Amino acid sequence: MADVKLRINNEIRTRDVRLIGPEGDQIGIVPLKVALDAAAAVDLDLVEVAPNAHPPVAKVMDYGKYLYEQERAAREAKRNAKATGQKAIRMRPKTDDHDFDTKVRQARKFLQQGYSVRFQVMFRMRELRRPEIGLQQLDKLAEDLADVGIVETRSGLQGRFATMVISPKGNN
Repeated sequence: MADVKLRINNEIRTRDVRLIGPEGDQIGIVPLKVALDAAAAVDLDLVEVAPNAHPPVAKVMDYGKYLYEQERAAREAKRNAKATGQKAIRMRPKTDDHDFDTKVRQARKFLQQGYSVRFQVMFRMRELRRPEIGLQQLDKLAEDLADVGIVETRSGLQGRFATMVISPKGNN
């Protein structure tokens, strides 16, 4: 819907307005009373569309229909908006094959929806001695998802985590 509340009919407080007819044709600068009478003659509203102009611009239109069209356009834009953002998936170096495949399927779904996916392999205690196991997991993830995404960033071991971000292929 419109951000600014437009003034209609008797809410307009100016002496003269630049009048635009119902079909979009410019009628000219007329006194407000004449513009209100012209709108009432065709059973429509007089809407101030450009209040900062000198003189303000007022258009003869069906205000209820205009609001409905604005609302519908906003809904349509929201529906067609591309998903953005990032999803996170965590795993451990000892994640089993079946669980790994489930995480790959979930990541594939996120990538197809337009999200980028951050993978984190979390190490505990003795697992920190063999970080290459977790890094091999990240390599396998990148290989399995190569058809729908590309590796955006990849960090080695940082503290207890190894991280990789994969973004959808269409975004690059």
